[in-house]
This record gives sequence, C-alpha cells and structure tokens, in this order.
Amino acid sequence: MNTKLSYTLILSLLLFSSSTRAQLKELNFKEVFVSPPKDLLNPMPGYRGWSDDSHYIEYRLENQQSKPYTVDVRSGEAVPSAPTQVNIATVSVKNKDIFYKSAAGVEKQLTRDTLIEKNPTLSPDGNQVAFTRNNDLYSIDINTNTETRYTTDGSDVIYNGWASWVYFEEILGRASRYKAFWWSPDSKKIAFMRFDDSKVPVFPIYNSKGQHGFLENTRYPKPGDKNPEVKTGIVTAGSTGIVWTDFDPKMDQYFGTPFWMADSKSLWMQWMNRDQNTLIIYSVDPQSGSKNVIYEEKQNTWVDWFENMYFFKNGQGFILKSDKSGWGHFYYYGLEGNLKKQLTSGSWRVTELLMVDERAQEIYFTARQENSTRNDLYRVGLKGTEEAQRLTFGNYDHQISLAPDGKHFITTYSNLTSPPKSALMDTKGNIIRGLADSRGLAYDSYKMPKTELSYYQTRDGLELPMTVILPLNFDPSKKYPVWISVYGGPDAGRVFDKWSNPLGQTYWWA
Repeated sequence: MNTKLSYTLILSLLLFSSSTRAQLKELNFKEVFVSPPKDLLNPMPGYRGWSDDSHYIEYRLENQQSKPYTVDVRSGEAVPSAPTQVNIATVSVKNKDIFYKSAAGVEKQLTRDTLIEKNPTLSPDGNQVAFTRNNDLYSIDINTNTETRYTTDGSDVIYNGWASWVYFEEILGRASRYKAFWWSPDSKKIAFMRFDDSKVPVFPIYNSKGQHGFLENTRYPKPGDKNPEVKTGIVTAGSTGIVWTDFDPKMDQYFGTPFWMADSKSLWMQWMNRDQNTLIIYSVDPQSGSKNVIYEEKQNTWVDWFENMYFFKNGQGFILKSDKSGWGHFYYYGLEGNLKKQLTSGSWRVTELLMVDERAQEIYFTARQENSTRNDLYRVGLKGTEEAQRLTFGNYDHQISLAPDGKHFITTYSNLTSPPKSALMDTKGNIIRGLADSRGLAYDSYKMPKTELSYYQTRDGLELPMTVILPLNFDPSKKYPVWISVYGGPDAGRVFDKWSNPLGQTYWWA
C-alpha cells in the first residue's frame, strides 16, 4: 500500500469513528440517577454458593425481588428454591433479646431480660448460642433454654468477649462487630479475650446521631499511649471455670484472631510485639493454658496478621499465607512448624484460598499472577514442583464461586471496558455454558465514559496502576480539571481492571 493511500485510509477511519460517536445519545440526569433506559444494562443474577456438588444457587431479580433457584450443572434446569433449601439456622437480636430460627423457619425466643444481648453466635453443632451481655460472656442451650454465665467482672472498662475499640478497629477488624469469642469446632469450648481498658486514655468524640447529638467518651489510645491489657481465656460450654492462657497481660503486646485446630485439641494464638515486626504463633493446651511456639516470622518493617489458616483434617499440617518474601504466597507447614513446601512463588500475589482437596492433594485459589489489577482462578499440587495452573481465561477479572468438590465453578468476569458476563466452567478450564450477560441491546447506542488503565512509574522504579476516566466528549487538545482519588491504606488498593457501573456520579462527572 502506498503512503498516500495509507494516510487517506487512516483519516477516513478516524472521521468515521468521530462521526459514529457523535451520533451516540447522552443520558440525562433522570436516566443516570433514577431510571436508566430500558435494555441499557441487564440485571445480573447472583451466585451464592452451592447446594451440593452438582447444583448451584442462583438468585434472579423478579418483580423487584431477588428469588433463589437451584440449578443443575449438567442440564441447566432451574427449579425455584424453597427457603428451607437455601437457608440455614440463624440467630438474631430483636428488641434486645435473642431469637433462634431453624432451617425450617421455626422461630424461638431464647432470652427475656432488660439488657441488650450482642453478637449471638451459633455453635458448630447448632445446639448452643454464645453471646455477650453487659460486657460478660454467656451461652444458652437452644433445646433446654439453660443459660450459662462464664464471667462476672464486666464493667465500663472490663470487656469479656467484647473487643476494646483499638482491637475492633485495627486487629480483629470491623467485620467482627466487636465480637471477641470463638467456638471450638466440636462445640465443647469457647475461647475469648478479656480487655482491661482502665489505663487507656479517654478521648471525647461528638456523635451527631439524633436531633442534637451527644458526646461520647471513648477509650482511645494515641501513638505511645497505653494499650488495653488483654488476657485470653478458655471455658467449657455449659460449665463454670476459666482456663487462662499462659501470657503476661502486663506486657506491651498484641494478640490477633486465634484459630482452633480442626480436632479442637489445641488453640493457636497469634502474638505480636508492639513494634509489629515479630509475629509468633503459639499452640495452647485448652486444659492447662500452657503454650508452645509453632511459627515465628520477623520482618524489617512490619508483619501482617494471618486472617485465616487451613488445618488438614488428617493432621498432616496447615497452610498459611505470608508476604515474608515480599509477595503474598501460600506455605505448607507440618504441625510442628516445619516447612514442607512453598506452594506458590514469584513476583505476584495470591488473594484467597478457596479449597483444599486433601484427597487429590491440590489447592484452588485466586491470585493476581497474570496482571496485578485482575484476579484469576488457579490450581497447584501439594506435592511436586509444578507451576500453578490458570483455570480462567482472557484479559478479565474473575469473581469465582467454586463447587464443593472442586470440579466446577462459576465465574463472573469483566474488565474496565466490558460489562460483566457469567459462565459455568469445569476445573479443566472448559466453558460448559454461558449464564448471563449484563450488556443490554441498547448499550452501544449511548455514549459511555471512556475508562483507561494506565501506569505511573515512581522514582524507585515501581509501576503503579491507575484508572483514568475521560469526559464524554474528550478533546485531547483541551485542558480539563482533574479530580484525583487516592486511598493509601495497606492492602486496600482500589484500582482494578474490572467493570464499574458508569451510571451515577461517574457518568455525571464525565
């Protein structure tokens, strides 16, 4: 092709593209914020677990309500699910008291008093509920309504099973809702933390709730202040008496979320110094409170808590995720703390351990190996030296719902420019069938904000991802005001190559 003809063709394509975009419709305020045009975006079903190895639960929007269906993997046949098919027994607080609802939907009131019960939690066997009342720890037997009180010293500065503010905010996490007690897998014991806030300084905070608001006095340690003194106790369900774990509460230290071993014979506790650069996992005997070191990790900067830990049912060891190499990876240890195998490695990070198939000796997990802004599903063996195998496809971010037997999964996949789709796949990497597509028939008739994934290189050579949303009628020859949104919290990145609904404020700013 000669140069003149080539330039003519390129100019024609640019003019055609500009003309086509000029013909696209823009959404008005009502369409953006109140009622989007019909067939712009289709509602996506939700996939909330599996009823068994070959049936998944799909929630569909019908008459403005989300309705569950049980769907057969092989045939795709969907049957409306009765509440008993998708619900489990639950407990809740209503008007200060605890109510239990069975899987069949039968409700029973468990407590009747004037005080507020908090964080009711079912035992694994479903027969008991543990909770806190007035900063003391209790449990109640669902069948007999027999209530057991384990602690008696709860006050405005002593909390049993209820977290001190700094533990709720910075260690146990907001998802805990201040809960600081944990059932053993066999439902026979409860581990709990006792907090003494008497030496933590008081910080006044104005609360705007209500017509006039009010002043709260919160025990809030600033840097260098005294932290709460913490003890961990273990009680036997339905009996009085506390076994205190062998730690000195006077030490300047932190305790992370503990983990019960699968056989309930040991409680594994996370301990950290105040500098937060040394983390030790202790195995604690529930009968005596004595402890033994299982694992120790030190870093030059700071160590992160372990959010969860997988214990093998056959007692052959445990799996944890650590970033001690500079990247988050899975490690396989024996119960004595001896490293058996680093399961993943490289300049990328794992995100979540979804399943351990002990029979097949392999694990399924999500990771950001292909691209730091996207998640994929992978599988790797517990033995051998093979690399992790990617099971998902394309340049997409994948949100995964894995079947209990690890043979199938549902992926809801998208990227910045592609609205979500969902598909049923097997774990050999084959697509069995497409399930849903959120792109409506009218989507391509409208102007949508153009979002680009770009990278910024720092002075020390790192490439940090960023998303740039351009105005609807962007002219590269003009200057525009720029709004920059950055959140610098640890492990809290907000830049991902996945779809974000452009309606609402994003569209209006664009």
